[in-house]
Amino acid sequence: MTAQTPPRSRPLHILVVGAGAVGCFYASRLHNPSNGVLVSLVCRSNYKTIAEKGVELETHSFGNYHFTPHRVFASIQEAADNKPESGTWDYVVVTTKALPDVTNDAHDIRPLVTRGIDGSCIVLIQNGVGVEEVHRDTFPDNPIVSAVTVISAEQGRHGFVRQNRWTRISMGCFTNGTGKKLGEQDQALLDRLTQVGDAKVKQLVSLFTDGAIKDAEFYDEVGLQLVRWHKICINGSMNPSAVLSGGTGNARMSLDPELRRHLHACMQEVFDAVPKVLGRRFPDKLASPEKILKSTERNTKGKPSMLLDWQANRPMELEVILGNPVKIARRHGVEMPRLQSLYALLKMAQARRDEDLREAKAKL
Repeated sequence: MTAQTPPRSRPLHILVVGAGAVGCFYASRLHNPSNGVLVSLVCRSNYKTIAEKGVELETHSFGNYHFTPHRVFASIQEAADNKPESGTWDYVVVTTKALPDVTNDAHDIRPLVTRGIDGSCIVLIQNGVGVEEVHRDTFPDNPIVSAVTVISAEQGRHGFVRQNRWTRISMGCFTNGTGKKLGEQDQALLDRLTQVGDAKVKQLVSLFTDGAIKDAEFYDEVGLQLVRWHKICINGSMNPSAVLSGGTGNARMSLDPELRRHLHACMQEVFDAVPKVLGRRFPDKLASPEKILKSTERNTKGKPSMLLDWQANRPMELEVILGNPVKIARRHGVEMPRLQSLYALLKMAQARRDEDLREAKAKL
């Protein structure tokens, strides 16, 4: 028998900002009213449907079920104006796309966050590297949890989410990305942020485990950053290459001899840079470039998110998947020429596309 989580002195309030497929799926596993865990959602276009009917989930891992959030809000400001009786959202979980060239996520969530080490814990379930820095600058004293997911999920229509495969969520605290004092930082505050942040991660692992997510994982700060950078091996090579190769899927790219050579070299570039950036090599349990490519050969149906965004004329996560890795590595004296070329080409392609769209709209 598994140990039961002890009863809470008051409800634990979790607010998920971003009610897409990933946000709704993980929110549904955390929500546990009988154990005093109440999960609310901030929605955008799907607000009306979810407010009226909740979320229907069709999942590979847990069957089909219905999720009724504790509360549903149409905006961040509405959630800020209707905080729990305690006056604090215990966890503010951000699951929106990370688009620092479009919006400042930390600025957006400011009304929600109770300041201070004992205030709101900010949880970032987002792709890329460097996503935490703007939050640390904005909330210097708040605990921050950085999270990386391995999940295949989609929102087929408003209020309906399908989880196709995988449930893994890896989490670690974030102080400054290294866990060590940098410059004039206050060592006592750094130690306290690490202590509280690690405790928050352990609590989240317990909450996810209670929700049957058995592969929720605790990492120390640098260990989690290694997981983030390892995901760049996949997203930083395959996503932009799918766009630049005219919409080619991952499996076909991995089976094409020249593209496979290119993808392998992009991944190896990350493997070579990481020890100089983070001071550690990737652990053996994280797949090598060749193992990633071998696994990708079977992913015949998947389209990278960046390709889907490009085809829909939406902003792509260029900065956090390509720009930030290149710039962070450069700060450590490391050049990443392949990723830099992909970044430069796609950044200009996106700018030109948006210019053409604006010109076409102006002519209407």
